[in-house]
Amino acid sequence: MAKKFPLHPKHPERICWGCDKYCPVDDLGCGNGSGRTQHPIELLGDDWYEWGDWGLVPAAESSPEKNKEEEKSST
Repeated sequence: MAKKFPLHPKHPERICWGCDKYCPVDDLGCGNGSGRTQHPIELLGDDWYEWGDWGLVPAAESSPEKNKEEEKSST
């Protein structure tokens, strides 16, 4: 299962965002060897998730009632 992707991490520059490992910058574990993958907030700004089709739903927009309705419709 994939880890939950943070919308506003405190220090995105300290982590590689290229896979679900979220490795520290000085100890990359995925073996790409070139460097870390930046978080979208570093490239696009604080409202990065509002543009494009990221497939993410911010927690503020998600409600328990809406989630229950989605679960019922998917079964």
